[in-house]
Amino acid sequence: MTVAEPVPSRSASLPPLAARARSVGGSPVRDILAVTARPEVINFAGGLPAPELFDADGIAAAYRAVLAEVPGRALQYSTTEGEPSLRAALAARMSARGLPTDADDVLVTTGSQQALSLLATALLEPGDAVLVESPCYLAALQAFAFTGARVVAVPGDADGVDPGALAELVLKERPKLLYTVPTFQNPTGRTMPAERRAAVAAVAARYGLWLVEDDPYGELRFEGERVPWIAAHPGAEDRTVLLGSFSKVMAPGLRLGWLRAPAELRRACAVVKQAADLHTPTVNQLAAARYLADRDLDAHVARVAHVYGERRDAMLAGLADALPPGSTWGRPEGGMFLWARLPDTYDTTELLARVVRQDVAYVPGAPFHVGDPDRSTLRLCFVTETPERIGEGLARLGRGLRD
Repeated sequence: MTVAEPVPSRSASLPPLAARARSVGGSPVRDILAVTARPEVINFAGGLPAPELFDADGIAAAYRAVLAEVPGRALQYSTTEGEPSLRAALAARMSARGLPTDADDVLVTTGSQQALSLLATALLEPGDAVLVESPCYLAALQAFAFTGARVVAVPGDADGVDPGALAELVLKERPKLLYTVPTFQNPTGRTMPAERRAAVAAVAARYGLWLVEDDPYGELRFEGERVPWIAAHPGAEDRTVLLGSFSKVMAPGLRLGWLRAPAELRRACAVVKQAADLHTPTVNQLAAARYLADRDLDAHVARVAHVYGERRDAMLAGLADALPPGSTWGRPEGGMFLWARLPDTYDTTELLARVVRQDVAYVPGAPFHVGDPDRSTLRLCFVTETPERIGEGLARLGRGLRD
């Protein structure tokens, strides 16, 4: 005779979330975007490319072509490493820009954000040290935090991380990697000069350090001369991972990124990707490869960069009237972002709610910092809005800061 177990009077509590899920917060930028999604809000907060500049016709034609000509392949599973035609096209673009690359050097990822997650999983153990810029790209901080790594900021200046301070921290912390966005950095918009890149590469070669060079904005240059990748400097060849993306130059909805890495690390990232999503969507990869074959992406990017340059100029023209006396800001040569610092008495996190009531938004600078934040800083994205809306948005920002 089977005796039924008694039914508990109260359901048992469920096991808790993993510690990493409880300790790592969400993205403040995403939280702000949710609050400012109303069409009347002039949004300087998001890192959103201008949708009216997408080559929607060219992208649609590429999808139609691959679905008409190779539908079975386009809708089928693919290799984890990525479609050969896209990997070859990406390798050719990097080689043409001074970094000799074979298709086998490239792993296609579901956006360059996934590349960061793959690298963090493949390289980092709980407690490992990771060096980053200060301030630093928010989602990179999230990716490293999920591994349980210790994130340490490297002191720097308007040219990026300081090589001397980097060498001292490498000896002190014994980090696995340095993460940097050396060209039109998010959030500051600054660009690391060639001599500083060479010095960073020399530190990595001397002391043993992975360099993760994230370059989502580098093609969006509207003045000045292109600076070669850190990956192309002597001493960096065997220890630099270069990340790239179509999000800012083609369309972010494609979710197409890539990493170029030495063979052992690239293979480790491919294994991690197998566990994450098997492979990046085949149809998106084939459409991107077809677009690169049929269209002139460089000409499209040049048109986009021209418009973005006009929008940067519109923002620079209005900042002096919008920000309080004593404020300072940069003048980026490309990219999407401008970084400003208000006088010490201003806390941009506390001020945000008041400014949003004026139907304009920015991102406070505090979340971009590791350790003690600079609460008087803020990030402004200048590419999503037209020059006219930028002018109106800065007028609203000024009222919000004065009220």
